[in-house]
Amino acid sequence: MEKVKQYQQYILQVLQAYAALKPANIPDLENLVLTDEIRGQYQLVRVGWNGSKRVYHIVFHIEIKENGKIWIQQDWTEQGVANELVEMGVPKSDIVLAYHAPSKRTAYGFAAA
Repeated sequence: MEKVKQYQQYILQVLQAYAALKPANIPDLENLVLTDEIRGQYQLVRVGWNGSKRVYHIVFHIEIKENGKIWIQQDWTEQGVANELVEMGVPKSDIVLAYHAPSKRTAYGFAAA
């Protein structure tokens, strides 16, 4: 349980750091931090307008499963949220790159499930 609380804090730190970044080339975008800590869901969504085009983009979606593993469901960041979590102290064995096919997940050194 303590591990899950620590992981929640790490994820919130990453969310807040990315939410503070504003795309310089598209000023009419807003970063929304969406969290449901009871169900272990965390998202950063970018919304707004790029000229006359509507933007609704999930930057990343992270889930903490009941077994305490972090499942990264989506990640469009340059560095990779998984790498940032590893730098914070999360072992690769507790991170699942869910956006890769199960057969390919371990090729990146992370958990299969």
